Amino acid sequence: MNGSMKIVVIVVNFNGKDFLDRCLDSLKCQTFPYFQVVVVDNASDDGSVDGVEERFSGVEVIRLEKNIGFAAANNLAIKQAEGFGWVALLNPDAFAEPDWLLSLHRAAQKNPQYSFFGSHMKQYGFPGRLDGTGDIYHLCGLAWRRDHGVSECQTPRLMGEIFSPCAAAAMYKRDVFLDAGGFDESFFCYFEDVDLAFRLRLLGQRCLYVPGAKVEHVGSAITDRQSNFAVYYGHRNMVWTYIKNMPFLLFWGGLPQHILANIAALIRFSFAGQMGPIFKAKWDALIGLRKIIKQRRFIQSNIKTSEASLKQIIARDWLLPYYKKQKINIENKKIRVMCSKQD
Repeated sequence: MNGSMKIVVIVVNFNGKDFLDRCLDSLKCQTFPYFQVVVVDNASDDGSVDGVEERFSGVEVIRLEKNIGFAAANNLAIKQAEGFGWVALLNPDAFAEPDWLLSLHRAAQKNPQYSFFGSHMKQYGFPGRLDGTGDIYHLCGLAWRRDHGVSECQTPRLMGEIFSPCAAAAMYKRDVFLDAGGFDESFFCYFEDVDLAFRLRLLGQRCLYVPGAKVEHVGSAITDRQSNFAVYYGHRNMVWTYIKNMPFLLFWGGLPQHILANIAALIRFSFAGQMGPIFKAKWDALIGLRKIIKQRRFIQSNIKTSEASLKQIIARDWLLPYYKKQKINIENKKIRVMCSKQD
């Protein structure tokens, strides 16, 4: 096969002993044959990569001496993946169905106007429940997984454009990824996929959700989504993503909502007993603004798309970030009624 359509699958691992073998087993069963698997181990101390090369023929393991983070580990492997046209990312706690790569490959062939792709993610251990069908980005700076927690039977999502893929199971055109600068390594982890998607969009690139590219995802198996670690990095990086990337008119139009979202986060997590992590996240976000503003100048000076096109893909309902959970609960009640009628 032409190298432009060959895929390198990168699995960044950190203490993923409970999941890594199952993830790699799922890749052994892929119906698309033209791919290479690279495991980047972020200095795990649980023995999760011991003997991987022996158990999984052809898998390359890059062992790092320290944990450099999800963003930097992926960048390292992608830069080394010469000869591959596409890069697929898969978390060690994500298990790909046999047609995952084939579906992504076909979508890329049939839709050349798109350069990065999102998967159909199901919640592992909860049959019929979705983990997500791409990421939504809101004008206030918050982002969340579309359809997270919603019953699959009522969400027949068709192939279509999304703001961003979840990097737990995504595919990018390698040269486009590198031209955009890859993941921002100062993010370490969390929100790095949304930040990259924003920069790609500013360069005129588009993202497609592929419903046939299915994976089961445990989700936050290594770092709990509500842990102090996740709260700190997620909310620090949320501010940086907004400041770096939001174009002028949208920036000032969304700034009141962005401030409100940050205040709401400070209140919410303080009441949840996480005052330290959330206040540190916002303080460190402010401390780092000099570097972020410098990045903003470069990013904004190289925009190749219009703010009008961004408006079409950025969610703008100002209440949406605050009632989305309630809305999902209402949808789930409707789903149960509809599914019972179908049964």
